[in-house]
Amino acid sequence: MHASDTPADPGVPYAGLTPELMLDALEGAGLRPDGRLLALNSYENRVWQLGIEDAAPVIAKFYRPGRWTDAAILEEHAFVQQLADAEIPAVPAMVLAPGAAGTLLHHAGFRFAVFPRCGGREPALDRSDTLTWLGRFIGRIHALGATQPYQARPALNLETFGVAPRDWLLASGCIPADLLPAWQSVADLALDGVRRCYERAGEVRLLRTHGDCHRGNVLWIGEDDARGGTHGATGPHFVDFDDSRMAPAIQDIWMLLEGDRAAMQDQLADIVAGYEDFAEFQPRELWLVEALRTLRLLHYSAWLASRWADPAFPAAFPWFGTARYWQDRILELREQVALMDEAPLWGA
Repeated sequence: MHASDTPADPGVPYAGLTPELMLDALEGAGLRPDGRLLALNSYENRVWQLGIEDAAPVIAKFYRPGRWTDAAILEEHAFVQQLADAEIPAVPAMVLAPGAAGTLLHHAGFRFAVFPRCGGREPALDRSDTLTWLGRFIGRIHALGATQPYQARPALNLETFGVAPRDWLLASGCIPADLLPAWQSVADLALDGVRRCYERAGEVRLLRTHGDCHRGNVLWIGEDDARGGTHGATGPHFVDFDDSRMAPAIQDIWMLLEGDRAAMQDQLADIVAGYEDFAEFQPRELWLVEALRTLRLLHYSAWLASRWADPAFPAAFPWFGTARYWQDRILELREQVALMDEAPLWGA
């Protein structure tokens, strides 16, 4: 896989990240933690909600050692701040140190950033008005994201999310020997299918995207939430840009589509109706929906395998690495090979 997707430390990267260390880190950043700690659902990084004396709680993200360079993290922080400055509901890192790198802090060998707490719930993706609202803000994110490229963060493409993960898995020894030929064969067929999808789509513009825009990374704040004092106004709020990359615009749309083909067509129409208020939608990118899904599946298996030395992963994903797991992945990729040769949802 890409160097940014594999841990640099051969041991357990978070072994030394104790509650006491996190509290000390926040005190060193000028905050006054009151000792309340709540672990949030995150595996790639360690993310905690921490209580602050006489102030609202904050979210502290301790970055996985070796995954991103400082420059790549700061690029993400700068992009999210640009979005917030343009009144797009994204949650930027807090500036807690002087200088251009004041959002990226260091303590005891760890890098971390602190964010305002943003409450909310998952968006109701079965509602047409919700999807159109999301589409408007995704269009605004992309209109700003297209104004300049990332320099330090990698692109999401066939090589970084397909070829490199396949090669890494083949060399890792984690696939059972009796299933390896079948998995390699279908993975190669899947990558050929991805190539065909990109050829059909033609020249696709890459821009700065959220990169991981699924329902879990969109917090919806209703009127009651806003009155209760949570971060921001009513509507969607986009969080966790940690996977932000240069990618096709459709990357931030396809993960919001659910259900059968007819349902996804309706959802897509609602999203695009809002999106095109602020950015031009390219129908030919619809050829990439199943291609990007295929790349995500390959990348996900390699991600799990590459993190297995972290004790959090065997505990959270005990089924990974079993024969059943790889049999299911073979069937899944076979389905993707067929889906990639179908016509796109509409309009391409």
